Amino acid sequence: MASDPAQSPQVTTEDPRAANREKFELELEFVQSLANPYYLHSLAQQNILDQPAFINYLEYLLYWKEKDYARFIHYPHALHHLELLQHAQFRSEIKKGKYLDQKQYDHWRTWRDYPGANVSIESTGNPQ
Repeated sequence: MASDPAQSPQVTTEDPRAANREKFELELEFVQSLANPYYLHSLAQQNILDQPAFINYLEYLLYWKEKDYARFIHYPHALHHLELLQHAQFRSEIKKGKYLDQKQYDHWRTWRDYPGANVSIESTGNPQ
């Protein structure tokens, strides 16, 4: 019975392609979860971000920034957070709720502030 949870680990270990696919999907899902600042705050509050094994795992996951892997990421902000998590100062600051709120607010406030943004809006005649 293939749907039996007790047998599913045996199926994945016998088929290397299935095992690789499962690992790929698991790591992809985890990397994308890093886009959520509240999830990062939760990890920090539980002191998971202070564990050396977890820090090593975050360093290992940097391969997702390579073009061949990054194309599968739906939330590019996750890669930015992955990069920030490499720094001890960010890992310690993320424990503070105000730090996260301010960073998220700054992102929302400035994400559309790029040169020429007002020109294209004004040229279409649409009000801001």
